[in-house]
Amino acid sequence: MGPLLTILRRLLLPFSWLYGFITDWRNSLYDRGLTPVTSFDLPVISMGNLTVGGTGKTPHLEYLIRLLSPSFVLATLSRGYGRRTRGFRIATNQDTAETLGDEPLQVYQKFGKTVRVTVGEKRAEAIPNIRSAFPEVGAILLDDAYQHRAVQPRVNLLLTDYNHPFYTDHPFPAGNLRERRNGAERADAIIVSKCPPTLTDQERQQIQQKILPYAKAPVFFSGIRYGQPVAVHTNTQATGKVVLVSGLARPELFEAYAQRQFAVGQHLAFGDHYAYTPKDWQRIEQVWQQNGRGWVLTTEKDAVKLKTLVPPDFPLFVVPIEVYFLESNPLNFDEWLLERSGLHVKKA
Repeated sequence: MGPLLTILRRLLLPFSWLYGFITDWRNSLYDRGLTPVTSFDLPVISMGNLTVGGTGKTPHLEYLIRLLSPSFVLATLSRGYGRRTRGFRIATNQDTAETLGDEPLQVYQKFGKTVRVTVGEKRAEAIPNIRSAFPEVGAILLDDAYQHRAVQPRVNLLLTDYNHPFYTDHPFPAGNLRERRNGAERADAIIVSKCPPTLTDQERQQIQQKILPYAKAPVFFSGIRYGQPVAVHTNTQATGKVVLVSGLARPELFEAYAQRQFAVGQHLAFGDHYAYTPKDWQRIEQVWQQNGRGWVLTTEKDAVKLKTLVPPDFPLFVVPIEVYFLESNPLNFDEWLLERSGLHVKKA
């Protein structure tokens, strides 16, 4: 953080205190039962964060899908950030990022044959719609719903980025928190995401001690594993310099991975959930030409929007990522989640 930004954030601290007071007041209405909360008789697993973006929610959602879908019929429910539709919607083959949102569309394209993917701003109203449309669903995964207090989940998972932990941050506008740090006390478990594989036991203990004043929940540590780039269109090759294209809240890890693996010419970093236009594609193609007409690498979230703009002979590649949990003692995340959610009995 540069000195000017540090000074600016200090000047904004009084506004952060006001914002934190407002979110505390809102949470107190739910805590005291003055604002209604709905619970359901099937497992609802919620995942979210205190920070505005950048903690890796979608890869963790996909981890839960891979863990649970072989044994249970799942539905996912998210707000569908960035879509131009409203209300409850069930994903179909006709959907685009504009009708569904980029991350739900990514999940649908990867898991739509086995998982019911839905979006809806009002989760308490959407869940009955899911149960009516899909009576076979045995569990619902809520994406980015930590602040959505209208639903009482059976399991509430809080993610925090190893590189930007919530306990060092402040509420908006001086920081990036959606509410004050004490909001972590609602979590049933905290996942420290994007950890390096070399994380030591001593570092884990230090992080746990810093979390402890805000939450007494178990703490797990996860990392990100990159796969081999995959061509969006066939008959294209990844040769020469690569141009990176991303629309992420924090693109640093993506760029660092590419720098380690390939000859990177340039990185075009757009805003999180960026909606690409034909004009943006012209810019990307121009930069690609300036860097020797090699290839372009993007993320899964960006690929669902870019591939509709790209000619079939263009060398656009996407890098898949997966979450993995660092070995933990005494608790194993998979075993803990199955037990805590009541999903430890497999279906016939």
